[in-house]
Amino acid sequence: MSESTYTAGSPTPVLSVSPVVLPAPGRAVDLEVRVSAPVTGSDLPVILLSHGQGYSNHLSSLNGYAPLAGFWAAHGFVVIQPTHLSSRTLSLDPDHPEAPLYWRSRAEDMKHILDRLDAIEAAVPQLLGRLDPSRVAVAGHSMGGHTASLLLGARLTDPHDGTEVNLAEPRIKAGVLLAAPGRGGDALTAFTAENYSFFSTTDFSGMTTPTLVVAGDKDTSAHLTVRGAEWHTDPYFLSPSPKSLLTLFDAEHGLGGISGYDVAETTDENPERVSAVQWLTWAYLRSELYPGDSAWQAACDTLTAGPGPLGRVESR
Repeated sequence: MSESTYTAGSPTPVLSVSPVVLPAPGRAVDLEVRVSAPVTGSDLPVILLSHGQGYSNHLSSLNGYAPLAGFWAAHGFVVIQPTHLSSRTLSLDPDHPEAPLYWRSRAEDMKHILDRLDAIEAAVPQLLGRLDPSRVAVAGHSMGGHTASLLLGARLTDPHDGTEVNLAEPRIKAGVLLAAPGRGGDALTAFTAENYSFFSTTDFSGMTTPTLVVAGDKDTSAHLTVRGAEWHTDPYFLSPSPKSLLTLFDAEHGLGGISGYDVAETTDENPERVSAVQWLTWAYLRSELYPGDSAWQAACDTLTAGPGPLGRVESR
């Protein structure tokens, strides 16, 4: 399945600026973001992209996920990528109460970005007046998928004080969860329940924002869950509609290599699969943010056309 199989128009040259530094009082360090945008166009929709974790030092930062950020920007989105406090690039105090994954701070980073879109425009003069703040989406891979799910309406109980946490962000109109964590409870390994206890109470019943869940059918994530690959489909099956699920055949946690080009920890490197993720996520967000846009239906039809499809889509 080549890029030319889909229809999204010709890619536009991309402007990428980093770091854009947003002062963040009370945060361990100021918030640094990368901003990628097409060099032309106005009233541009925005995608907030939350990085995952991993073995590499810099993929978990504003310097990761170039295959997604570059593609989305070349096809009409402004992509904003924060370096969360969980990033290896920051080397923060491991004894911080939220360390090492900083689940709450990650979601707060995204809210802070939305609060300061004017500052981002001012820091990147080529963007001034070109953003459409009424059309905002969030996307996240792995731990970034957990961050995105909280912004889309998923809830959990804070393991430190027992309070229910609601970080839903009404300014976000659609989302994409890429290999995101599923439910807690008996789905978790003992290691996860002990070391990442915030996963234990994840509840998707309030995740009402339209969302595309992307899962690999070989993504067992055995260090996190005892349920195998189906765990990553929980955000689809355990949340209210409208939702869509893209299941990628033979895909593992890297979904073919979305976190970066030629990444050693990608166990299922497959450029064709990455191309499918690029196009289908782009098409989904186009159609959600612009009602009546046919990109999503066209991409779904193309995915299943011909012999040997790369995956399947279901919706409810």
